[in-house]
Amino acid sequence: MKLTHAQQLSAYRFILTFADRQVIESDLRDLIGEYVNEHELTTAQVDMAWSCLTFLNGQVDIAPETLARYVGLAQIQDAA
Repeated sequence: MKLTHAQQLSAYRFILTFADRQVIESDLRDLIGEYVNEHELTTAQVDMAWSCLTFLNGQVDIAPETLARYVGLAQIQDAA
């Protein structure tokens, strides 16, 4: 499972795009709200080397498998 793109829509709501072309819109507040406050959400980036969603210049990162489970993707596959 690889994350290829993340776009913030509003507050904690993001559109997440995975390498298998699945696109999911989800509120990540319950997942990251304890670690990233609302005004720090604009620091979101996809680390292409690790395929994870990062905040605060890498101080907080979420593995793509964790994101996939959180948003309820049916099939979670290892990266090829």
